[in-house]
Amino acid sequence: MKQYRVGILGATGMVGQRFALLLADHPWFKVTALAASARSAGKTYGELMADRWQIAQAPCPDSLKDLTVYDAFDVQTVASQVDFVFCAVDISKAETKALEDAYAQAECPVVSNNSAHRGTVDVPMIIPELNADHSEVIAAQRKRLGTQRGFVAVKSNCSLQSYVPALYPLADVQDVAVCTYQAISGAGKTFDTWPEMVDNVIPFIGGEEEKSEQEPLKIYGSVTPTGIENATLPRFTAQCIRVPASDGHLAAVFVRFAPGKKPAKEEILNTWRNYPAADLPSAPKQFLHYFEEDNMPQTKLCRDLEGGMAISVGRLRDDTQFDYKFICLSHNTLRGAAGGAVLMAELLCQQEYI
Repeated sequence: MKQYRVGILGATGMVGQRFALLLADHPWFKVTALAASARSAGKTYGELMADRWQIAQAPCPDSLKDLTVYDAFDVQTVASQVDFVFCAVDISKAETKALEDAYAQAECPVVSNNSAHRGTVDVPMIIPELNADHSEVIAAQRKRLGTQRGFVAVKSNCSLQSYVPALYPLADVQDVAVCTYQAISGAGKTFDTWPEMVDNVIPFIGGEEEKSEQEPLKIYGSVTPTGIENATLPRFTAQCIRVPASDGHLAAVFVRFAPGKKPAKEEILNTWRNYPAADLPSAPKQFLHYFEEDNMPQTKLCRDLEGGMAISVGRLRDDTQFDYKFICLSHNTLRGAAGGAVLMAELLCQQEYI
């Protein structure tokens, strides 16, 4: 595989820092440009991160410290130095959409962690192990934008990447109820910056429930000549709760199958155990890990499984109202954010869209 020059937009934020760590020693990607707000422009990444680095598990990569940070809105300057960019900016949805479109129209592909374009019908929202074929819609997007190389691809919401991977391989799923228990890093926070979360639970996360109910239908959807046509099934209902965990989104899932289509428990377990992993550098060797223990998966113990890129599943059992219920877990800033975007970029390079 060839080497690609990549940029990170929003490099100073928490997800941007995750991108920095994941890309510092990546076998295919070399970071050649970092960008953030105009306030950060002109300073080195090392200067900016001296008192802003938020990831306790690893320090800021030495290989990036001497890079001068650009203004993310200086599109031509950044685009001229890269083959594509990752986007993790923290600005309004309208500003994000305009910025991503500007890079795409400058013939610089964008792999985005942001939500601005998730509802755009010709922008693919890909989990590589599930709907890799959705990249085919890029041709329609390029036609709309008038580009040869440029396009935008987006990663789905971080919380649903814990449970949609376990549901997607199952046939005839009709109704899903899910309650997610989401870590504070999903809000870009640590316990030092959000002391109100210590010993506390907040039963509301703005916009999360709508995303959790709508975005899976795009992942389940199908490619048409003009865009992704959302699926009508499964039907999703969700509640999203902020809990005092640093990282890791856990989901309690209830599932109902079409009448007469309820599979045996062992059939579901075999489907999960045998579901194929992606043949990509950042992909886990085993995509779905099922735990037999009643008290697993646990956020603290399982979120870093396979570099934080695997999905943990457990407690599959019959339910009195639905057919089955089970627990899922994923690392929200790795599989759910930066890692999922890096994996999607690897897929798009493998498929020669980048």
